[in-house]
Amino acid sequence: MMSVGEKLKRQRESLHLTQQQVADQLGVTVTTVKNWEAGRHIPKLYPIQTKALCDLLDLTLDELAEYS
Repeated sequence: MMSVGEKLKRQRESLHLTQQQVADQLGVTVTTVKNWEAGRHIPKLYPIQTKALCDLLDLTLDELAEYS
């Protein structure tokens, strides 16, 4: 089973987005995004940030939650 970090990275790369672009859209640091993708941390976001992440990466909340 793919981890949440692996899923985020795969989706980000498939959309040709940089880690910096994701960080900027969510109001977090690029280090935070790197830590998510490396599996060091699980995203802990406010609901509005979670929706923004799903919209940005073209994921549903169910798809994101499936890997959390």
